[in-house]
Amino acid sequence: MAEVPLVFPAAEAQRLEPHLPPPPEAPAESCEDASSYFALPFVTLTFATSLDSALSLGPGIRTALSGPQSKAMTHYLRSRHDAICVGVGTAIADDPGLNCRIAGETQHQESSSSAGVGALLGLASVSTGEAAIRETNNTITTSQPRPIVIDPSLRWDFTAESKVMQLARAGKGLAPYIVTAVSQPPKSKVLLLEDLGGKFIILDQPKADGISPAAGGPRFDWRSILAAVRKEGLHSIMIEGGGAVISSFLSEENVQLVDSVIVTIAPTWLGQGSVFVSPPRQTGSDGKPSPVARLTDTAWIPLGEDVVLCGKIANRQ
Repeated sequence: MAEVPLVFPAAEAQRLEPHLPPPPEAPAESCEDASSYFALPFVTLTFATSLDSALSLGPGIRTALSGPQSKAMTHYLRSRHDAICVGVGTAIADDPGLNCRIAGETQHQESSSSAGVGALLGLASVSTGEAAIRETNNTITTSQPRPIVIDPSLRWDFTAESKVMQLARAGKGLAPYIVTAVSQPPKSKVLLLEDLGGKFIILDQPKADGISPAAGGPRFDWRSILAAVRKEGLHSIMIEGGGAVISSFLSEENVQLVDSVIVTIAPTWLGQGSVFVSPPRQTGSDGKPSPVARLTDTAWIPLGEDVVLCGKIANRQ
């Protein structure tokens, strides 16, 4: 499977640094933050949206929003996280690869004296991930995140020909961990995953404040999911979608689990009937509607025709 390596300039990568996970060996300074750090992974909520806050033209319709520069940024973000998470709807609709295609070295640039070839070429370096440098057809690719697919009812009928499996088999990505409430997944699926280094993570029946990818289906509590991911030795996770997953994380019950938000805004409107980011409406103490969440410590980074908004979730007043 031929994949074109992507380049993300080191100067732009440096602007993203305050919004990225800390190195796994260096927990946050305060005792409270350090405890949270070791209990749950660092969570980055990231997605591309239109000017009318849409993710795609409709359910199941794959819609390209990001330009080439912001697409490269997304792959750089993947290289800086231990895991990348999508919901089952995205897995079914997009057949995603969920890998990283950034070209360059895996050693983080500590100083100009230690910078390698990647720095000389203006490439962004990376500091985390499971896989070592791989060289195929004279192309060096960076470390790979572990795909996490949230599939409570096992709706995703993946096969050996699914893109993520092909990439894992070719050494260009990792096989997924699938989070499910099904206690006994099909043996053929178990063997397929395990042969490539993936597996099922089986959780108890979810709670009402989690995510339900299908009407009437089981719902997961995000804290339980994140705790299970952390138990797998994964210190950071990048939440990419789809709409139900993103909206669920922005709900009042879950928004404080998010450590960083990085949103690519494309200069286009998708219109009515699209899939939108729309967390549940909140009501203030006076009974009137109130904003669900707000960002603080924001930074705006132009990338080609797109604009990237970075920030942290502000504490509710």
